[in-house]
Amino acid sequence: MRTAGDWFGREHRGRLRLWSLLGICVLTVLAVLAWFTPVLSVSTVEIDGLVAVSEDQVRDKLEIPSGRSMLRIDTNAMARRVANIPKVRSARVQRVFPSTVKVTVVERTPVLFWDGPQGAHLMDAESVEFAIEEPPIGVPKLDTEHPGGDDPVTRAAVSVLSVLPAALVIQVDEVVARSISNISLNLRDGRTVLWGGTNDAERKAAVVMPLLTRDGTVFDVSSPNLVTVK
Repeated sequence: MRTAGDWFGREHRGRLRLWSLLGICVLTVLAVLAWFTPVLSVSTVEIDGLVAVSEDQVRDKLEIPSGRSMLRIDTNAMARRVANIPKVRSARVQRVFPSTVKVTVVERTPVLFWDGPQGAHLMDAESVEFAIEEPPIGVPKLDTEHPGGDDPVTRAAVSVLSVLPAALVIQVDEVVARSISNISLNLRDGRTVLWGGTNDAERKAAVVMPLLTRDGTVFDVSSPNLVTVK
């Protein structure tokens, strides 16, 4: 024998199923609207980290289709295209709902340059040549026989610069690299540091600044356990 409680229970479960079905329908409609219509289309682009690269360059590389939903844009592909700009080291593209694309750019920073027929070639700390233009003030010049990102001697010179104390980097006017084991630093005040090769880099970096407090013009740290001053 069925009771009133049974009837109310069936009615309650029926209402739950009905509301669940309605909820699924609403979510489906919203998902379709968000995916296929301009309801969530991109209306704002925020770009951070630009100094040498123009905003127009970045916007051109993003290639955001007009009216396309935020859900359908390929942020990874956008980031790769922006990172292909020569002066860009890395890029990140994020969705910020409801309608903003945020781009974070890390630019390449020159650590040295060398002169060529076309002008000054700028190279970053990863030995990537990324521009031919007037070098920024303070960037050292590289003097080597075959400068370039694929040249082992050039890469050795970049490696040396990367381990120098900051107080010494700002004093370097020219890096002379005759071989991977014969690298020297000509300072802006006329003094020279004979660095040698890339071996024992941390030890050389530790002894070079105290050594430069002595009187002299040539400071040899190529053998950091037996430094000399002339």
